[in-house]
Amino acid sequence: MLYFLIGAAVLFFFLIGIRIVRPTHRGLVERLGKYNRFAQPGFHWVFPVVERMIKINITEQMVDAQPQEIITNDNLNASVDAQVYFKVKADEGSVKSSQYNVNDYQYQVVNLARTTLRNIIGTLTLKSANSERDKINGELLMTLAKETNNWGMEIVRTELKEIDPPQDVQETMNKVVKAENEKIAALDFANAKEREADGTKRAEIKKAEGIRQAKILEAEGEAEAIRLVNEAANKYFIGNAQILKNLETGENSLRDNAKVIVPADTELVNVIGELGGVVPLGSRGGTKEPSV
Repeated sequence: MLYFLIGAAVLFFFLIGIRIVRPTHRGLVERLGKYNRFAQPGFHWVFPVVERMIKINITEQMVDAQPQEIITNDNLNASVDAQVYFKVKADEGSVKSSQYNVNDYQYQVVNLARTTLRNIIGTLTLKSANSERDKINGELLMTLAKETNNWGMEIVRTELKEIDPPQDVQETMNKVVKAENEKIAALDFANAKEREADGTKRAEIKKAEGIRQAKILEAEGEAEAIRLVNEAANKYFIGNAQILKNLETGENSLRDNAKVIVPADTELVNVIGELGGVVPLGSRGGTKEPSV
């Protein structure tokens, strides 16, 4: 029975000394209040009562700097909030620094971020603070990284969540933005109307040019027809003005159903015969004068 009790006591003593360190953590083992060894992820055993293990999270963490009222350079109260992302470095020296060089590093990071934001935004106007968020984030990150250098942590990034002006200032800014948007919309409408008018004008010009070109082509066609008539006249009637006159006389006579006697050997008969496809009688050996 005694051995059983002793065995149970030893087993209990062993079990209460077991410590498991997860991959997301690192451990610091202290013996009688003094740092003794570094614990990597895995199984560890500490001597109960005499030793204790402190586990430190080495994954990326986020703390909210919490909203605060900051007076900007143009004497406006702005509500500013930011987030800070950081992590404790995994090596032994950094893990020790996060515990022995600073008291509650999360609380310290929050307060340091709030103080730094007041210093940065206090030098800016409200408008420039809203338009230069990247610059503010960069300065905040650089300051935190410098101040926490011996805390064994890495400042991953900072995010400025909001910069809210007072309600009355916000309403005024909204009115200004609305007026600017209405101005831009009016300019866009005017430009659209101008483009529409310009398009109509160009269409009318093209239409007028088309009519002009059609008239030019029509005139050129008429001129070409006259030229062809003149060429034909020059070809068939040059030097034969008397024949042309006789033809006109014959046409007028025939219109009145009159009969005209034309000598068979005259040029007029030849011309009429050529035009009608008839050979004068005199050309067939006869001497009789034809009647027309």
